[in-house]
Amino acid sequence: MTSDEELRHIFREVRTIAVVGASMHEHKPSHYVPRYLQEQGYRIVPVNPLRHSQGGEILGERVYRRLEDVDIPFDAVEVFRPPAEAAAVARSAIACGAGVLWFQLQTQTDEAVRLAEEAGLRVVTDHCMMPEHRRLFASPGDR
Repeated sequence: MTSDEELRHIFREVRTIAVVGASMHEHKPSHYVPRYLQEQGYRIVPVNPLRHSQGGEILGERVYRRLEDVDIPFDAVEVFRPPAEAAAVARSAIACGAGVLWFQLQTQTDEAVRLAEEAGLRVVTDHCMMPEHRRLFASPGDR
């Protein structure tokens, strides 16, 4: 379990978040959670193979096919993909040098968590970034 102190540290340290599974559909958490984070001053880097093949942007940012294709530095990876893809995402996050791997609710597997932790990444599971950020930084001066 990740403590509030650890979560605050992550939110204060992270500046750029690669969002694996980012969506262009406004009603999906994989769109409105990154949008909220963007509104809080974080840079969002959308990663979505299907959307990439169609070209375009999500939240005003270029969409990348996979983490390994991202050509700007990112601090964290936020995962909105099914658990069957968790280990592959963890391996990609490790290969790309991410410092934080954040699995949205019920997206992780034990193997993925183990791989990331053994590689030295901070891993957060079963927490959503948006409500956690709101809860921890209720006042604008908190961050």
